[in-house]
Amino acid sequence: MLEPLLQLSRAARERGFSVSLAPAKPLPGRAEAYQRWLDSGMNAGMAYLARNPLVRYDPRRRFPWFAGALLLAAPYAFAEPPKPAGGLRLGRVARYAWVRDYHEWMAVELRRLEEECALLGGICKGYVDHGPIAERAFAEAAGAGWIGRNGLYLTHAAGSYQYLAVLLTSWPAPPTRPHPNRCGSCRACLTNCPTGAIGAQGVDARLCLSYWNIEYRGLLPLRLWRPMGDRLFGCDDCQTVCPWNRKPNGAFAGMQADAELAWPDLREILSLSGRAFEKKYAHTAFLRTGRAAMARNALVVISNSDCRALQEVLPEALDDASPLVRTTAAAAAWRCGQKVHFASTLKALPEREQRYLQRASVFFG
Repeated sequence: MLEPLLQLSRAARERGFSVSLAPAKPLPGRAEAYQRWLDSGMNAGMAYLARNPLVRYDPRRRFPWFAGALLLAAPYAFAEPPKPAGGLRLGRVARYAWVRDYHEWMAVELRRLEEECALLGGICKGYVDHGPIAERAFAEAAGAGWIGRNGLYLTHAAGSYQYLAVLLTSWPAPPTRPHPNRCGSCRACLTNCPTGAIGAQGVDARLCLSYWNIEYRGLLPLRLWRPMGDRLFGCDDCQTVCPWNRKPNGAFAGMQADAELAWPDLREILSLSGRAFEKKYAHTAFLRTGRAAMARNALVVISNSDCRALQEVLPEALDDASPLVRTTAAAAAWRCGQKVHFASTLKALPEREQRYLQRASVFFG
């Protein structure tokens, strides 16, 4: 029964993936640790992470035919592109988002492998971070790498700069040995996290900047404005300081980082309509966050980096169609000492946003 699985593995490698085989269940204790993480509320507002936790670590509850998995990894250790000329390019973007949204192109590759699987007489189902499957836990179970203190999957060759996907199959995988955890005594990711989000139970999303500037759509907690710094979308600090990420380079199938995604023009983000934003950033990770929240992030980054530049974009931001953007613009104006705009904006906002601005005036002094 191993031969079809090996043929499918070869097909995946021919497409450029690193491939390892995993048994039908993650390592002992992983499911229980995940439940404790959920019980502690560390998933923040990501309620979808609490759905089907038993299936997440034992897909056989949903797919009785599941017997073994292919773990597919695609490196994204792109070289940082230079900033494009012109525009207001102050914000940093997480490295994984420097190219077309990996969910889209990996889903295409998974569908092709599902077709190959059917031709070999098997049943397969692919997942790339869009269903109740714990990709990192199955990657760990494959024995090719380990889970670091920052909760990310690591290997000697690629560090943690890897997109992951899982292909569930009806063929059993051979037994594996757990890879030794090579983090050792290193605490770099813990000590360099700007908000102290990494602890003994993993990453607490209630503190993680990537949660707040990607997943969260509301007004950013005032206590996080300063720690956010110039992080426009995501936060790679726990990866950039990791010793295992010093050597990896290269990217999947010759992909190259798009400078317009690595260094987007914040002035343009603030000026785009919702429809124009969707058109410009179609097939990118920015669509997940949406235009209003990206504009919110841009205003926080500008207020952290360049108050003169904030003055240039304020008139349009204070007149934005989104109350989220207008409120953030007024708070940024107060923070940068441009308080002349504050009172008029405050009166024109709904009550919740008014309370936020009142707190901002006290918090920022």
